[in-house]
Amino acid sequence: MNPVFRFAAGSALAALVLATSAIGQTPPASPPASPPAAVQQMADDPLNTDATFAYIMDGDTGLPLYSKRGDEAMVPASMSKLMLFYVVFERLREGRLKLDDQFTVSEHAWRTGGAAAGGTAASSAVSTMFLKVHSQVSVDDLLHGAIIVSGNDACIVLAEGIAGSEEAMAREMTAKAHELGLTHSTFANVTGLEDPGQRMSAADIAKLAYLIIHDFPERYKLFSQTSFTWNGITQPNRNPLLTELPGADGVKTGHLSVSGFGLVGSAVRDGHRRIIVLNGLKSDRDRRTEGPRVMRAAFTDFNVVDLVEKGAQVATADVWLGQQKQVPLVAIEASKIGLHVSAVKGIRSVVVYDSPLSAPIKQGDIVGNLVISAPGVPDITVPVAAGASVKKLGLFGRALVGLKGE
Repeated sequence: MNPVFRFAAGSALAALVLATSAIGQTPPASPPASPPAAVQQMADDPLNTDATFAYIMDGDTGLPLYSKRGDEAMVPASMSKLMLFYVVFERLREGRLKLDDQFTVSEHAWRTGGAAAGGTAASSAVSTMFLKVHSQVSVDDLLHGAIIVSGNDACIVLAEGIAGSEEAMAREMTAKAHELGLTHSTFANVTGLEDPGQRMSAADIAKLAYLIIHDFPERYKLFSQTSFTWNGITQPNRNPLLTELPGADGVKTGHLSVSGFGLVGSAVRDGHRRIIVLNGLKSDRDRRTEGPRVMRAAFTDFNVVDLVEKGAQVATADVWLGQQKQVPLVAIEASKIGLHVSAVKGIRSVVVYDSPLSAPIKQGDIVGNLVISAPGVPDITVPVAAGASVKKLGLFGRALVGLKGE
């Protein structure tokens, strides 16, 4: 028996228009267990961004829509603070931490992340909340300072108050990241300051933002605040989307001389959410122009496409020695994909199965695969099953088939 390939153009996979055969046999693959693979950068880059790293995610489904070096480990700068926030939010949800808990500002926090590190009210050279050494500060205030103005001192105080030291919290953050499936993330500190052990991918940052938004919606509201005042000093939120793009509601910027200017941002338009990550931009001005541009493109130029619905018929297979000569083949699971709008017309599919199928056949038996391809993305494989049961012919029926030479 030879594998049969049935092709369908576009996303209407039930409209099969051509059947051919091939030499050799291709056994059906087992159902895929991993999440959708990241979108590969297309040869003709549809986003055309100057960012060294870029990633766009559909914020409703978590599907990737675009990737430029999105799975490469990079220097995340302050965007890595999202991992600290996730750990803190989780402890608050579990009751292991309270917003009115008071933590002491250590000399390490003050010298490494505070005014002693070079931060002044007139300069943004150091991200600081301007905490006073040895003062007592609530978890609630520390979160405001860490999230809204990216205070390094606030992050260190949170780490020391929860885990005992910044290093211990970094280990906890790394373990939690791997538990969440952030495979390219490791942490050496909680501030995002450069360290060889401090790395994340753009895809990991997008996934983490997605998890914060969906797991802690009540905490996520903090990310939309545009300024924060502490110790008599008012500082702005550096996220350019909050002031430049309607519907934007978070999440975090980052900058180091070694990483360039970065942004992970999220916005909602017409009830749909997008998440973008950019890193490696040359200036804050570039971030202020490129961030809103990329977010607008995320809504207008990239879509989630429904490829096939669960239970949809994708082919009809011939049956050997069955009481019915054909059986419908159906997809056992739904499949979606994120694509640039120009790539949608390039979607192609093929159903692969050994033809003819031999009776008896039980409804639900996996008999082949639907393989879907599109420009710029890895092939997607969806197992297909028999949509009905087919009993084997009796002895007399099989004898007639033999006499006819079928």
